[in-house]
Amino acid sequence: MRAIVVEEFGGPEVLRLAELPVPEPGPGEVSIDVAYAGVNFAELKARSVGYRVESLPFQPGLEVAGVIRAVGAGVAESHGLHPGQRVAALTRFGGYAEVAVAEADTVFALPDDVALRTGAALPTVLPTAHALLHEIGRLRVGDSVLVHGAAGGIGGVLGQLAKLGGAGQVLGVVSTEAKAEYARKAGYDEVFVGAEFAAGAQRATGDRGVDLLLDPIGGATLRTGLTVLSPFGRLVSFGNADGEAPWQAGVPDLAPGRSIGAMSILELSQQHPAELRALAERAFALVAGGAVDPLITAEHPLEEAAEVHRLIESRTTTGKFLLRLAGE
Repeated sequence: MRAIVVEEFGGPEVLRLAELPVPEPGPGEVSIDVAYAGVNFAELKARSVGYRVESLPFQPGLEVAGVIRAVGAGVAESHGLHPGQRVAALTRFGGYAEVAVAEADTVFALPDDVALRTGAALPTVLPTAHALLHEIGRLRVGDSVLVHGAAGGIGGVLGQLAKLGGAGQVLGVVSTEAKAEYARKAGYDEVFVGAEFAAGAQRATGDRGVDLLLDPIGGATLRTGLTVLSPFGRLVSFGNADGEAPWQAGVPDLAPGRSIGAMSILELSQQHPAELRALAERAFALVAGGAVDPLITAEHPLEEAAEVHRLIESRTTTGKFLLRLAGE
């Protein structure tokens, strides 16, 4: 089978197309004939600095959609999955390939009216966005919400979900004016560019501050975010794109009643797969019902994986990117 392999950490050029043996599923696993694979920022970090990579060489790719090829021992009985079934899956790498293997706990049957192309954008984006707003962020009707990376794959979905959840104001932060226009079209009420977000958020909320702030950047951006929270505001961190040292916060930073939470879909899948399954079912239903659009921007053939990584690293892209393998 064709697959992308990384033999050394580095720039996009280390993504190499190779011929590999077709993997077989072990007990509790499923192999999938991949139609599409999603591309995520975590995979760029894995390729460049070894984020979550146990050893070299490795195959990148954390989410796929396709058709089940084979199931390992016990899967049919425990999960009701079977060959020929259309699914989306969260993998522990290996998604940039014609055949991928995933643990059955993180394989989700797709509703008949959800295309495989759409399904490939769901396993990380939809559960993460839903958890950020509801399970962790405790969104309440009328809350103001501020989202960093509003023009990205998760950001575009967060704007839609916040509106569905009854948010009073949905504010976004992006890095360029071109991205600001995209975010406005995706449903954000107001969008700020770069460091202006702090002053903009205070102005937009009448100096009260935002009730819920969602931050994949970390570092100085996160620390500034703490200063624009309302008295009982919540900040949820779901990444460290700036690569700064881990942040710390104490009572003086959070008084009088602010709070910080964190989300990692990969940690949830490994430590609490049953919670992930329940979360995914809630989130996927919104796409199946037409309430949420995953905002897929483009799809590229597998052999252009390096070019997709270059595009995303340029920080000029918007929405969600896919790699096309078998297609629909």
